[in-house]
Amino acid sequence: MNEYRSITSAVSAQYTEKRSRFIAHALPVRTVEEAMERIESFRKEYYDARHVCWAYRIGHDEEADERSNDDGEPSGTAGKPILGQLLSYDLRDVLVVVVRYFGGVKLGTGGLMVAYRTAAAEALDAAEQIRYVLYTYYILRFPYDLINPVMMLLREHEVETLDSDADLEGYIWKVRVPNGSCRPFEAATEPLYQLDLEKTHEE
Repeated sequence: MNEYRSITSAVSAQYTEKRSRFIAHALPVRTVEEAMERIESFRKEYYDARHVCWAYRIGHDEEADERSNDDGEPSGTAGKPILGQLLSYDLRDVLVVVVRYFGGVKLGTGGLMVAYRTAAAEALDAAEQIRYVLYTYYILRFPYDLINPVMMLLREHEVETLDSDADLEGYIWKVRVPNGSCRPFEAATEPLYQLDLEKTHEE
């Protein structure tokens, strides 16, 4: 992946169907543990609600960590429609919780799916989206007389220098490269045989 989209802050929305009230919350989360903590806090806040249903997508790999829960609603009528909206909006690191206060009239499975999907969509519509670029990190080691070619290389491939150091043999730089530029960047370093390129997992 080269980038992903999330939301900037928590938002909420309400949807009413046949006197049942659906309160939807969408919020950014970074980990599954954080998501579960937030879900528990909503359960405490809405202790008198009939159902607290939810779904999240977390992670930046090709396959995000996805999970949903119907919280007592008929199987597949709440969590999956909520998750479906996260997939439709292609958002990651987002939790959506939809709280239902029963209005006395049964909606049926189709009605429930529409209601939960609509409530989730209205919350996500209200959220401000943000795009995150994903980076790969490298350590560059090169002699002092290679400074100009290296500087040109970094500019051409939108490489950001995060830290710079030096020893008796030359420079030691820590840089980050947008994932979409990694292959051409690595290929462009090959003619600079005095340049040592090391990929690192440290940010």
